[in-house]
Amino acid sequence: MEDYLSAVVSKNGTDLHLSPKSPPGYRIGGKLRPIAEGLLSSKEIEEIAWSVLDARQREKLERDWELDFVLDSDQGRFRGNAHYACNGLELAVRVLPQEIPTMEALGHRPEAVNLCQVRQGLILVTGIAGAGKTTTLASMVRTISKIRSGVIVTIEDPVEYIIGHAAALVKQREIGTSTKSYATALKHALRQDPDVLVVSELRDRESAAIALTAAETGHLVIATLHTLDAPGTIDRLIDLFPGNEQPQIRLQIATVLQGVLCQHLIPRKDHFGERVLASELLRMTTPVRSAIRDKKLFRLNDAMQLGTKKGMFSLDQSLRDLLAKDLIHYDDALAICHDPEYLAIFKPVEKSATEAKAL
Repeated sequence: MEDYLSAVVSKNGTDLHLSPKSPPGYRIGGKLRPIAEGLLSSKEIEEIAWSVLDARQREKLERDWELDFVLDSDQGRFRGNAHYACNGLELAVRVLPQEIPTMEALGHRPEAVNLCQVRQGLILVTGIAGAGKTTTLASMVRTISKIRSGVIVTIEDPVEYIIGHAAALVKQREIGTSTKSYATALKHALRQDPDVLVVSELRDRESAAIALTAAETGHLVIATLHTLDAPGTIDRLIDLFPGNEQPQIRLQIATVLQGVLCQHLIPRKDHFGERVLASELLRMTTPVRSAIRDKKLFRLNDAMQLGTKKGMFSLDQSLRDLLAKDLIHYDDALAICHDPEYLAIFKPVEKSATEAKAL
């Protein structure tokens, strides 16, 4: 394992993949590439897994057939997932930065950095898997811990970044090692005198209900969801609840929600292996709260586009800024934008047949 991790780190890769009947692979710039020749056997992968997992983790893997874990090695700190597939045990391991980057270093705009000044309510950080949500969450917690005294309780699965105490006392709890579940941890966290609650993912109705109640009673709650945009995030949160509860949940969300930060990582132009952040930020205004209450989430994209004076920005505005700085390719921006016409000014000019022949 150490040799593979060393190779990934030296190549500035982001992930290591070990699967039976396949060469070991690593991801760089979003692309999967082989890191060594030769096919791995299921026995080789099992030997690698058993060398890095302790007895408790091995027992859980054999019981549940999958396991999330964190690995500290000479090469750094890594987040791993072990799981069984048709050909046997597989491993996926992600490289974690040695230090927690600032939000500015991650590419967040000042409006997003200002979320760290919020004192109470609910903030959601969203994006697909691999979009950098966990790193943004850790960066926010680190910033808040420096500027605000009090108690911060994080509930994570697993703990990826170790966040030291600063002005605030930071208590990091991990599912499976220091608490049984998100819901259990959230219930007890409310009795631990918290000022800030951080949940690595809202996965079920019970956890979401406790988080909303905590935000309603004066706490700051920061959580993540696997969603693509702000309207989809609010829909997803509401859908965690049964239909008969959803009208009340809409009212509750409209009251406590402070911001939704949705992010994407896009390959950087002319910098193979690097990616840059594109994002959108929804903040609460009277029209936004009304749109949530009245089930008119289609209005939210326009609200972000027109809400720059209220600290908002849309994904398309973020993409346009990156294109203007020549940091990303037009086709990559086009693949995730909401309105292609908004980016049309950056569309490459197609050469005529005569011009192409001359070249």
